[in-house]
Amino acid sequence: MAAPSCSVSGLWVRGSWQRLGNLFTFVSKPLCSAAAASRPLDAQRLAERFRAQKQEQKTKKPLPTNPVQRRVQELLRFTEQLQRVHPNVLAKALSRGLVHQDEDLVVINKPYGLPVHGGPGVRLCISDVLPVLGKLLRGHKAEPLHLCHRLDKETTGVMVLAWEKEVAHQVQELFRTRQVTKKYWAVTTRTPVPSAGVVDIPIIEKEVQGQERHHKVGIKHQLRVHLSFGLDCPLLGDHKYSDWNRLAPQKLSASILKKLGLPQSKARHIPLHLHACQLTLPALQAGKEELNLVCKPPRYFVHSLHRLGLKMPSRDQNGDEETTHSGAR
Repeated sequence: MAAPSCSVSGLWVRGSWQRLGNLFTFVSKPLCSAAAASRPLDAQRLAERFRAQKQEQKTKKPLPTNPVQRRVQELLRFTEQLQRVHPNVLAKALSRGLVHQDEDLVVINKPYGLPVHGGPGVRLCISDVLPVLGKLLRGHKAEPLHLCHRLDKETTGVMVLAWEKEVAHQVQELFRTRQVTKKYWAVTTRTPVPSAGVVDIPIIEKEVQGQERHHKVGIKHQLRVHLSFGLDCPLLGDHKYSDWNRLAPQKLSASILKKLGLPQSKARHIPLHLHACQLTLPALQAGKEELNLVCKPPRYFVHSLHRLGLKMPSRDQNGDEETTHSGAR
């Protein structure tokens, strides 16, 4: 596994909220409309309305004055609302940000906080919207799209879907046999030493302390485990693998917290800074060329680098990303 191309601490500023924010509109109805004023309300209904209105006021927290804390709160609200939207709304949002589309594949830019598969506590995931997304792109008679691989819920970036199940199996085999070149951009709390190389460290499952019984399964999160426990430079916002012995919010140094403008108590809300920026797929059919898929990082990732005075990795003459390393102390 190659080392990440960017390894410095940073801060998110804003995720996909700018694009999807207009999809989540809350309308508060008045207590009594003009039409309803003409008919009497019984005491029970009136009391229920008062209670609902009072509860709504309690849940509305004022935005903090600190711009960093305000953006952290915005991203939290975005990820919560992402689980409540209708599948049609999410499918339309994904269709507007397509990375690539042809007769075999559809490539999307996976947003932060959206799981790929369902599970406990998951109301909406990418697999739920594949039938709707297929109809949006090919019409009402289109078959559902198929997943070719997966990304973690908190990971953003390039994600490949296939129109036909056979093509999806073909791409899955390319991933399994490591014929797909994958590049990630990562922001870490420390700089890896050495700055480049191959990580070859066995991964085991470990039970950790917590309110309930938990296990850290590194096989699913190989990159995160190797960075944290192998190279001692956890990903910024990785609250699962920053501590080997327990589940707890990530501890950040005083200098990093100062740059972020956050107290340690707010560090738990910093999102994971891991972006699948590029995939290179071999040709799926004879006579076709390999497919190079590039996806821009989310806005909060870019702003993290700007806030710390870091530069985005540039491209060299061979088309590969040059590695830019800076330490935050």
